[in-house]
Order: sequence, then C-alpha cells, then structure tokens
Amino acid sequence: MVRKIAAAIAAFGLLIPVGAAAHHSFAVFFDSNKLVRIKGKVRVFRYANPHGTIIVTVQTRGGEARDWQIETNAPVMLTRRGWDRNTLKAGDEVTVEGWLARDGSRYLRLRQIFDGKGKLIGTRPFEQED
Repeated sequence: MVRKIAAAIAAFGLLIPVGAAAHHSFAVFFDSNKLVRIKGKVRVFRYANPHGTIIVTVQTRGGEARDWQIETNAPVMLTRRGWDRNTLKAGDEVTVEGWLARDGSRYLRLRQIFDGKGKLIGTRPFEQED
C-alpha cells in the first residue's frame, strides 16, 4: 500500500513541470511600454484554455494582408467580462489595443477590443493579468 501511494505521489510530481511550462508570465512575452492599436477583420477566435486567441487580418497601406495573433485572458475571465465562444466571428471588423510582443512579432496581449462601430466588447478593458 505504501508503495502505491509513493508511486502516485511520484507520478503526480512528474506532471507539475508540464503545467508550469504551459503557463507563462505577461512580462516574459509582452512589453508593457509598447501599447499598439490595430484594425482589421477577425479570421479566427479560439475560446480555449489557458488563454483565448484571436487572429486578426490587417490590410497594410500597400494592400498586403497580414495576420496578427492576439492572446486574451482565459475563458473563465472572458466570461466574467461578458464574452462567450460566439462573441467574435470570422469576418467581424474590430479594433484591437494591446501590448506588443517583446520580440517585435505581430503578437499582442489584449488590453481592449472594439467592434466595427467603436463599441467596447466586454465590460471593461483588459489588464495585465493571467
């Protein structure tokens, strides 16, 4: 019996690093001094853990389409702010404000998002929380 308990504890201990690696800190990936705003059309909205994801296609001045990836809060936090899995749909026009990735890529952490008419989506702006 003692061996079974010890084996269960050891197996559980091996899983902890996997969970810790899956979650990351805001400060590691995003620069709180680089708040940017983009306007485009939603291509994909994933309402999934550990963070939701929005892919927005932005047209450059030269007419080229570029995808931006936006990381949101976890679905539980989105729900608290009035979102659900149908809040955004492919083709929706949005304006996104977020913190730019430290590596300069087209990757943002969502602060707030507005629909095509300029109305805030959700109940309040997003803050730097995981």
